Amino acid sequence: MTGGGARSARLKHLGELASLRDQLAARTRAHERAAKANVARAERTSADFASEMRTLGVRPLAAPTRRHAPPAGHLPHPRQRQLDEQQVLEASVSDEIDVDSLLDTDEALSYRRPGIGPDALRKLRRGEWTIQDQLDLHGHRVDAARAALVEFLRDALKRGLRCVRIVHGKGLGSKDRTPVLKGKVRAWLIQRDEVIAFCQARPADGGSGALVVLLRPTPA
Repeated sequence: MTGGGARSARLKHLGELASLRDQLAARTRAHERAAKANVARAERTSADFASEMRTLGVRPLAAPTRRHAPPAGHLPHPRQRQLDEQQVLEASVSDEIDVDSLLDTDEALSYRRPGIGPDALRKLRRGEWTIQDQLDLHGHRVDAARAALVEFLRDALKRGLRCVRIVHGKGLGSKDRTPVLKGKVRAWLIQRDEVIAFCQARPADGGSGALVVLLRPTPA
C-alpha cells in the first residue's frame, strides 16, 4: 500500500472509532433521558393517587403509639460492611467491554472521556502532570488486581489526587510472556467515572508496563 493509501486507511479507521465513541455517548444520553422520564412519570402517578385519595376523604392511618423493642442480636460487624462495600465496588468494573473501540488509535493506546479536550491528553503524554501516587499490580491475580485498583482509585479521589500511575507490568514473568493485566486494566479504567483520561507511561515512568491516569477534580 502506498503512503497515501495507508494514510487514507488510517483516517478512515479513526473516523470509524470516532463514530463508535459518538454512538456510545448518544446511547448513554438516551438512557439518562429515559431514566429521568421514568422518575417523573412515577412522581406524577404518586401525586395523582394522593390527590384522588384526598378527594375521596381518605386519610392516612395514625402512627401506632406502641413501640416494639427490636429483637436482641449482634450489631453488624464493621468488617462485614466493608466487605459488602468492596463487592459493590468490584462489581462496578467488568471485563466484558470492547476496550479497543473506545481508545484513541495512537501507539500508546490513549483514552480520554467524551467532553475532555485533546490538550489534556497531550499534557499527560508529555509528562506535564505530576504523578502523585502509584499502584503496583505486579504479582496480583486478576480478581485481586481489580479489587486493588478500585480501592486505590476511590482513595485517590478522596485525597484529591489528579494524576496517578498504574503499573500493570509487561507480562515478562507470566505464562507465554503475555501481559494479562495490561488490557484488563485499561478496560477497568474506562468504566470508572473518576477516570477522565489515561495514556501509556513515558519510558522513564514505566513505558509499556504502566499507565498514567488523570482523575477528575474533587468538588471543593
